Amino acid sequence: MRPSFLPLRGAIPALATPFRPGDGALDAAALARLAERAVHRGAGGVVVCGSTGEAAAMTPDEQSRALHAVAEAVGHRVPVIAGATASCTEATVALAVAAEACGAAALLCAAPPYVRPSQEGLRAHLRAVAGACGLPVILYDVPARAGVRFEDATVARLFEDGVVAALKDATGELARPPALRRLCGAELPQLSGDDATALAHLAAGGLGCISVTANLVPGLCAALQQAWRAQDIERAQQLQDWLFPLHQALFAETNPVPVKAALGLLGLCDGAPRLPLLRAGEATRTALHDALQGLMPMEDSLARRRPAPRPACAAVLPG
Repeated sequence: MRPSFLPLRGAIPALATPFRPGDGALDAAALARLAERAVHRGAGGVVVCGSTGEAAAMTPDEQSRALHAVAEAVGHRVPVIAGATASCTEATVALAVAAEACGAAALLCAAPPYVRPSQEGLRAHLRAVAGACGLPVILYDVPARAGVRFEDATVARLFEDGVVAALKDATGELARPPALRRLCGAELPQLSGDDATALAHLAAGGLGCISVTANLVPGLCAALQQAWRAQDIERAQQLQDWLFPLHQALFAETNPVPVKAALGLLGLCDGAPRLPLLRAGEATRTALHDALQGLMPMEDSLARRRPAPRPACAAVLPG
């Protein structure tokens, strides 16, 4: 039996994790504000402690605190999706169990990085993670980071066996959605993990995008998704054209270096990543500034049309 899954579509920011200037500690209050801002502006969900969230540079305790902060800020308005990726199955299972305890609605699981397991090993890994908790699992296929990809037959088997409930595809292969529909049927929710091809992925049969860009302009990213669902193709193409320079600037350096720089430019959090990542270079900051300058008036105009957000939670950390 396949696990039940919350409705999941639209623009879903993979949240960057703010760290405090000075001591570099987790800035849970700033993270909660980023989550609240995204949800207020139309995000269909939020991902916490994914690759954009620098989960690999965080301790398990920090990841739990980050999840708790976002779950408190977001409530049950949209799904809170927890990244659960580590280099061994035991550590990944521990992250999954902790995520469930902290209020996550689903897990986002990539292949264990560096290890490069076989397809049989990948299936065994996902079965162990899914069996350790009651949360649905979104399979995250990101071979550029993991060093191995999930073959289509592996995805189909994991879905048919009820191990995974959805796919985030960061391969950028636009022939993949129809290929997977042939194997899995239309029941497998397919989400893009590549902002630059998000609209093309929708046209190929996708349901949304787990997005880096939506950290900055969640309203415009949501509007693109809504335009597509309303069959306003001209509006969706216009929004994609407007967003494209920002998509490009956000991957001028290793993610999340540029998005954190952009969040700093907007005054939303400090722009420093954790070592071994360094702050964005001057050329990247200039490209981000130029791209945001044209987009932020439109983004803020969309935000003003929405109802006022609920007051922020007074406490964002456990204990």
